Amino acid sequence: MKVRSLSLAIAMSVIFAGPALAGSNFHSAGKSGAVSCKGTYSVGHQAKDLAIPKIKKPVRNRVFTFNTNCGQVVVAADGAKAPLSVLSMAYLANNGFFDQSLCHRLTTKGIYVIQCGDPTASGRGGPKWQVPDENLPTAGANAYPAGTVAMANSGPNTSGSQFFFVYADNSILGSNYTIWGHVTKGLDILKAVAAAGSNNSNGDGDGGPNQTFAIEKAVAR
Repeated sequence: MKVRSLSLAIAMSVIFAGPALAGSNFHSAGKSGAVSCKGTYSVGHQAKDLAIPKIKKPVRNRVFTFNTNCGQVVVAADGAKAPLSVLSMAYLANNGFFDQSLCHRLTTKGIYVIQCGDPTASGRGGPKWQVPDENLPTAGANAYPAGTVAMANSGPNTSGSQFFFVYADNSILGSNYTIWGHVTKGLDILKAVAAAGSNNSNGDGDGGPNQTFAIEKAVAR
């Protein structure tokens, strides 16, 4: 599958490959702190094959609503500082790309993030385009304060659909992740999911969240 750069100019194409997972397992409900999470049928699945979005200017600010099995998380997106990222993410959200998808990664040691946006739940899924870096923070302490929403990537200018919520201050992240919004509602949910810990499948403090956390439906307005 070809992954193209979503930019105002034509850029090189790169190859993206990732496995697709399938299934229909029901994840049982649980409690994370004061937050009650419902059961979910969300599971790793083949990503929707969407056409590359058209760039329409000006790109405006958006409000993203992520309805999760643990409650609603609302993000105010900054279309002025991260126009292409917000355009791409809104297009994905409004075309069902994130619906019924699992947030596949939680880190609790130095890097305090919950990572979502990969329908395959493998950490390797995404759309067939990539977005250039935008609105990178200044390097230094607390470059990504609690509530920050930023794009995950596999190197410069490789943002796709995967993104992360920062749930606590002082994540020791490098200044190479596009910041495209901040949480205005639901930070308590993210903190509660994080408090349940990870399964450490990627090492101590890094793996799938113990409390299943799924995006049931996402909308950008």
